[in-house]
Amino acid sequence: MRFAKNRLRATASAAVAVAMGAAALTALPATASAAGDGLSVQYRTSATGASADQAEPWFKVKNTGTTTVQLANVKIRYYFKADSASATYRFACSWAVKGCANVTGTFGTLANPTATADRYLEIGFTSGAGSLAPGADTGDMQLRFYQSTWQSLNQSDDYSFGASQTSYGDWSKVTAQPAGTTLWGQAPAGNDPTNPPTDPPATGATLFDDFNYSAYNDPKVSAHGWSVRSTSGGPGVPGATWAPDKVTFATTSGNSIMNLETSTAGTGESTKQTEIVTNSRKFKNGTYAARVKFNDAPKSGPDGDHLVQTFFTINDLTAPMADDYSEYDFEYLPNGGWGEPSNILYTTSWETYQADPWVAVNQHTEGRQSYNGWHDLVLTIDNSSIKYYIDGQLFGTHDSAYLPERPMSINFNQWLIDLAGQTSTTARAYDEQVDYVLHVKDQVLTPAQVAAKVAAYRGAGTTFEDTVPSS
Repeated sequence: MRFAKNRLRATASAAVAVAMGAAALTALPATASAAGDGLSVQYRTSATGASADQAEPWFKVKNTGTTTVQLANVKIRYYFKADSASATYRFACSWAVKGCANVTGTFGTLANPTATADRYLEIGFTSGAGSLAPGADTGDMQLRFYQSTWQSLNQSDDYSFGASQTSYGDWSKVTAQPAGTTLWGQAPAGNDPTNPPTDPPATGATLFDDFNYSAYNDPKVSAHGWSVRSTSGGPGVPGATWAPDKVTFATTSGNSIMNLETSTAGTGESTKQTEIVTNSRKFKNGTYAARVKFNDAPKSGPDGDHLVQTFFTINDLTAPMADDYSEYDFEYLPNGGWGEPSNILYTTSWETYQADPWVAVNQHTEGRQSYNGWHDLVLTIDNSSIKYYIDGQLFGTHDSAYLPERPMSINFNQWLIDLAGQTSTTARAYDEQVDYVLHVKDQVLTPAQVAAKVAAYRGAGTTFEDTVPSS
């Protein structure tokens, strides 16, 4: 948080709602929605390893009802966990009784990712597949899919995968729908296939920045709506300064990266902190995303400082406890702080606060582990909740009481809570790195959709776009 010096991590008026990846519900076949309708799906795998070059889900679909089923109306979904947020997949049919030319495969993303599923493979049929009379089945469909890069797949955390299914048997961890009604299987929690997510319109107002700049004083930085902070004040230790020259840019393997360096020699006067912020407060509901590299250790000097590495949105506190204040944070403390003894990551949604005496009205989720390295951070805000995702997994869901009332800026900063974590007077410096930032106004994107949108910008050679109107 940008303004408070000593934050307490206590919620004043609400409990934390944490979703670290919900366990899948026990799958049971659904009952038919109308008399005479019925389907079942048998499954086996021809690739049983936890790791494999490609997944090989084989299926037979049987008509268990009393009326004929047109296969062109049937969809089957196999649910899996993507190997990374940016992973893309390819479908193939090795052999099918109905003919591979009559079997289709497309991939989609889930509206509510779980610990074992954020994507699905949807199998469909052309009209050439014909129909199934009561009691008939499709026969063998020997299907497979693989990463477009041909990197190995991790199947062990895939919802629909069954390593022991080496011969056909009923498998209710896939779903089957004729004409949009689920007649077989149980989808991962919160992902009823009768209400599929829709891709957001491609024309949504968007800010995308790949941070392709030469230096903090590159004219394009301000022209693209950013300020690199040089003004004094909190947060951080008394006497610290904000050093714009410590915000630098470099190209690694053809990709531009922004680096925020914070350094100290154990005194306020020697402490230099870094922050970059959008000039405009014009961002409210929608999707926010950034790829950020947190670092547990300093790049030089002794370790141990109570450091905060961030990505957040915020507006101004117009008065103590003002109810139109808004702030949504990803904050990583590699060495603890705020009473925590070791590394911890907070996501926090703020309603308001008062600096003196300190009162905080917020809701937070915490992860007590190392987050050293690159991470895909996604925040979504709609009219009902705030959701935080880390590396494609739902990390926390916060209540509607904390929704924003006014537009906000987008910020990255790195600063020291205090000098109590490391009392040495030896100089040391820490880095936080940022790959890109994305905001899509008024649209809730899944992490996979974020990755696809960023990939599309980069594929087109676009390093900056801002079509978000001023508020």
